[in-house]
Amino acid sequence: MRKYEDTYRHKGLRKKLIDALRVKGITDEQVLAAMNTIPRHYFLDSALDEIAYEDRAFPITAGQTISQPYTVAYQTQLLQVKPNDKVLEIGTGSVYQAAVLAEIGARVYTIERQKQLYENTKQFFFRSKYPNLKFFYGDGYEGLPTYAPFDKVIITAAAPFIPPKLVEQLKPGGIMVLPLDEGSLQRMLRLTKQADATVVEEEFDKFSFVPMLSGRKE
Repeated sequence: MRKYEDTYRHKGLRKKLIDALRVKGITDEQVLAAMNTIPRHYFLDSALDEIAYEDRAFPITAGQTISQPYTVAYQTQLLQVKPNDKVLEIGTGSVYQAAVLAEIGARVYTIERQKQLYENTKQFFFRSKYPNLKFFYGDGYEGLPTYAPFDKVIITAAAPFIPPKLVEQLKPGGIMVLPLDEGSLQRMLRLTKQADATVVEEEFDKFSFVPMLSGRKE
């Protein structure tokens, strides 16, 4: 059984990472505070403990990755999360991004299409800390119509197009953040849904994500 410890050394490395994120342009203090609170090494294989606070992505189960901390901070900052916001996350992965949202105080509904990763969430170490975090196994393109509408939607994989059902499930005034485009690099977009159901698009920096796939994988 893995022993989870958050030592002074881990906390020091985490603070160093947060300082680096500030230098890279992350200014949202609630995002930085959440990431400074959460032990990222808990979300990685124990073999990666020594390098867990480097600002880079790492492999996890089922051929997926835990995103680079800068990417997590960047997307979360664009999402403009407020406490008690109802947030739909597409792509649970390691649960790290969802935990950051939950730490800020959002009510997070997160979908994972990979059965193996979804099953891993049942043993998620922080489950009891975040009762505001709910896990679902399903197709991200379909969203969660039963629980809609959402204040915010965040997609953590490269979408080849803007998923229409996710736009439908967004409240008027709601925000969606997603990496858009196929290929090796994606444009980070922020969509704001208007009262007439149209969306205003803003384009930001380029990033590299694994592709957003449809359906569920056993």
